[in-house]
Amino acid sequence: MRNKALKALAATAGLGALLLAGAAAAAGRPTQTHLYWGDVHLHSNYSLDAYATGNKSVTPDDAYRFARGIPIKAPGVDAKVQMRRPLDFLAVTDHAEMMGLQVELDERNPKLLATPWGQKMLAVHLDPKGNVMRASGGALAPDSPERKEMLSQIFSPELRQATWAAEVAAAERNNIPGKFTTLFGWEWSAMPGGKNLHRIVIADATPKQALEFYPYSNVESQRPEDLWKFLEKTKARTGIDFVAIPHNSNASGGLMFQMVDSDGRPLTAQYARTRALWEPLMEVTQTKGTSEVRPELAPDDEFAEFEIRRKLLIGTPEPPNGADYARSALLRGLKVQRGTGVNPYKFGMIGSTDSHTGMSSVQENDFHGKLAMDEELTQHYKPSQPVIFPAWEMSASGRAAVWATENTRKAIFAAFKRKEVYGTTGTRISLRVFGGFSFVPADARARDIAAVGYRKGVPMGADLTSAPKGRAPTFLIRAVKDPLSGNLDRVQVVKGWIDAKGDTHQHVYDVAWSGGRKPGRDGKVPPVGNTVNVKTATYTNTIGAVELATVWKDPDFKPGQTAFYYVRVLEIPTPRQSLYDAVALKIDVKETGQPATIQERAYSSPIWYTPSRS
Repeated sequence: MRNKALKALAATAGLGALLLAGAAAAAGRPTQTHLYWGDVHLHSNYSLDAYATGNKSVTPDDAYRFARGIPIKAPGVDAKVQMRRPLDFLAVTDHAEMMGLQVELDERNPKLLATPWGQKMLAVHLDPKGNVMRASGGALAPDSPERKEMLSQIFSPELRQATWAAEVAAAERNNIPGKFTTLFGWEWSAMPGGKNLHRIVIADATPKQALEFYPYSNVESQRPEDLWKFLEKTKARTGIDFVAIPHNSNASGGLMFQMVDSDGRPLTAQYARTRALWEPLMEVTQTKGTSEVRPELAPDDEFAEFEIRRKLLIGTPEPPNGADYARSALLRGLKVQRGTGVNPYKFGMIGSTDSHTGMSSVQENDFHGKLAMDEELTQHYKPSQPVIFPAWEMSASGRAAVWATENTRKAIFAAFKRKEVYGTTGTRISLRVFGGFSFVPADARARDIAAVGYRKGVPMGADLTSAPKGRAPTFLIRAVKDPLSGNLDRVQVVKGWIDAKGDTHQHVYDVAWSGGRKPGRDGKVPPVGNTVNVKTATYTNTIGAVELATVWKDPDFKPGQTAFYYVRVLEIPTPRQSLYDAVALKIDVKETGQPATIQERAYSSPIWYTPSRS
């Protein structure tokens, strides 16, 4: 029976579709998925820096309740707030370092206060001019006996386990399988020399399993390799699987996607396998800017100048570096693969907020800020104290979109692992991307694009190999606008490849667009226009498209060249949060130092093409 089905498929779809369908079956990939929206990077008052910047009240439980659509009291203001569009899933990922310390001081935890250092921290906590974050962090030399004594008392295994248990319990209380999924996770916050190497870690665990460890922190190590060792050992001991998700590579100062390891040695096949195993995803967009690409690294990409943060997290200006951005990292992965046979930077892309308010806020017209101190509008205009993250420099971003079989922990984690995910800047653009060798233009008009895509190709995050003779990769793409956001401007395919000499290249193709525009001689489609009224912070959806769908064939394909392809979808210009604030404050938007408009967008996970080795 199976052979007859395969023969029928071969007859209707061709050899390429047959091979891909067989590969999908062998890989155990699902052929029916649903779109779920979430955030896997959110901080509650259990994070030292969140508490220190005003979020003294929003607990992990509150954060989950807000994401479910339940009103909560906002930190720093006397008002209740409610999410307009509840999420499908959420992970509260507080910093592992001193997790919950200020909360434990507020609650006068007797085990903490039974120690001399617990008493010292309480005195700092009660001092109006005190700073627990500074006192427990960089106030003491890293290897000093005094710091080791402090850590043994206020960061002891017993206290860490108890705080983690509270996080796990909050997640479990709010988990509603099939309706709202909570994930167990934390942030590992390595920051050598002020350069960001942070990872969000998500555990595929039951509540009971999650209590068999406590989160690995930068106190143990600042080296990613050591984090991976912890994940490996914990999985071997407990059976728990993990994913570690780098974020804010745009502020890594050249460290996140290097061509050497933490000891400065060239990357090996073993390093590449280990990194690819534990880090199948990266966070491409969040409040502190985009990590897709920087204009200096892609001078021919007219949309690369988008929410770029040109400084480290500590505020130091930082020049462009290929190790800091997703697109150049994907290109670097091709070079490492050419030398070692393994690609360490074969990651999918998601978005998340990194909000420290406990509120997963992504709408430009209802942005609660990154920090609780941003909640008061006057803080945007005249901050009461110097800030490293001026509120207007932030945009309300981002969202993790997951194509999963169902809304459960297991299904969402499985989608993470196979990279069938994408990221947006907050908008809920629905995006399907499939790659294969036998898609035809009529497929873009199919009633069920997913059925065609899974039958004839592979989804985002997957691989193509061994192009049939005389065929180039074809991509089935459909983007549908967010009903509550701007219409669609265009769909682009970003291609990166490595040539026979080992040199890497990139190109951005406009593949579908709205209106009657025509590409110029350079192949680029003219701007879509702009309907934003800067006096009222309003716009009209009189330009752009509700839906864009196409089948695109790579016109520059060479069968022997390894390549990746990802899709970028742009909306028409809409008001940025800086414009909404300017109108509310009755000031000129130029006084914010930021643009009046933003073109929200989505980034798919790549599809890779690897030629077979003869």
